[in-house]
Amino acid sequence: MSVSPPPKTGRAEQALISRALETAGRLANEAADVITATAGHDTPPSEPDSPFDWVTDVGRTLERHTRRILAEHFPGIPVYGEEFDAAALGEGQGGFRWVVDPVDGTANYVAGVPWCAYSLAMLDAQGPVVGVVADPYRAQIYAAARDRGMRANGKPVRLTESRSPRASIVCTEFTRYGPWRGMDRFITNAAADHVGVRVLGSPALAITQVALGQAVAAVLPSYGEWDVAGALALAVESGANVLDSYGRPASLPHDGLLVAAPGVTETAFGWWWHASGAD
Repeated sequence: MSVSPPPKTGRAEQALISRALETAGRLANEAADVITATAGHDTPPSEPDSPFDWVTDVGRTLERHTRRILAEHFPGIPVYGEEFDAAALGEGQGGFRWVVDPVDGTANYVAGVPWCAYSLAMLDAQGPVVGVVADPYRAQIYAAARDRGMRANGKPVRLTESRSPRASIVCTEFTRYGPWRGMDRFITNAAADHVGVRVLGSPALAITQVALGQAVAAVLPSYGEWDVAGALALAVESGANVLDSYGRPASLPHDGLLVAAPGVTETAFGWWWHASGAD
């Protein structure tokens, strides 16, 4: 399974990508410091819209800071985020846009549970161009740029071609309001192949575990672009496969996605496909 490669970029665009990767890495490091310093101390919303998707003061502050820095260094490229105007996605200069999730896994963050992330990506019409995910509690910054590979704290990461799903971990997440339709069957299907399913509370980190080789797959039927774009850049550059809900290769699916290690993709998609009630 493969995705057609995007058009080759020119020298000026390569320079832009290099600057974007550097700036995103700096913002991720700054956000990681803020998250670790404030986790468990930020005020939870008094009446959250969802038990799984909260907004906090620190999240808003981090997003504002991200927007200010990106506007300064990349004028003409719009920035969209989870906390402000996320519904108005559109492209700017050169067809690029930024998307940011300042605290992915907010409920964990508020409770002091050490599993949340900062996610930032620059995209074009073909999908993520640059992606950075900060994993504050493991002191890791994961970064990738199109055709340049993935790195974890500067160390290259590449998945091996052969991997058995047996005795492995698969990640998924609740929707905004609870379990997704067929989630119970998905867990049962994976368990029948001796695979454990984990719901840890951060879509960005769920995908990142696949890119790192720590999970064999991640299934997310519901998400926002800002939740997943940064991690999808990591996954693609590490060698993982990305499919939409119909099993078609896609760089940024909008109707559900599977990210899977090579050699596991068809099996993992089968767990999801049969859980959806398809024949």
